[in-house]
Amino acid sequence: MKLNRFMKGFATAGRWLATTLLFLSAITFVWQGAFFSDTAAMAAPATNLIASADAGSRAQGKASEDAGRTKGFVRDTAEQVKKTANKNAERVEKASDDKGGFFARRAKRDRDLIEKRANEDAARTQKAIDASKNAVERTVDGVKDALGN
Repeated sequence: MKLNRFMKGFATAGRWLATTLLFLSAITFVWQGAFFSDTAAMAAPATNLIASADAGSRAQGKASEDAGRTKGFVRDTAEQVKKTANKNAERVEKASDDKGGFFARRAKRDRDLIEKRANEDAARTQKAIDASKNAVERTVDGVKDALGN
């Protein structure tokens, strides 16, 4: 289909309008970036260092506090796993008419194994939590020593 003279003018005007809009939006984005950048971070005085002595002490205290909470959560989870294992063993024993048959013995063995693994997992996790806490404290001490605080 061939465009008539009137439609050719519309098409040309549309292309110019699209080009102008694209150009103006590019200028706007560049302009906005120049005025909204945060120059305060570049000119921060040396008294606001992240690794100051007070911040280091707070980081170590926070690491110890979080480690204590996390270890409490791990202990609670281990106890919940044990409670659930006991409940399941009781259900199997009750379902087998308290005769102590194969399934009841198997459920008790499973319960004992689950409790053992829950204790092992909790101990391993708490050891990892302590290692992480100690690593954070060593890192903070190293940064403080490097900065002479």
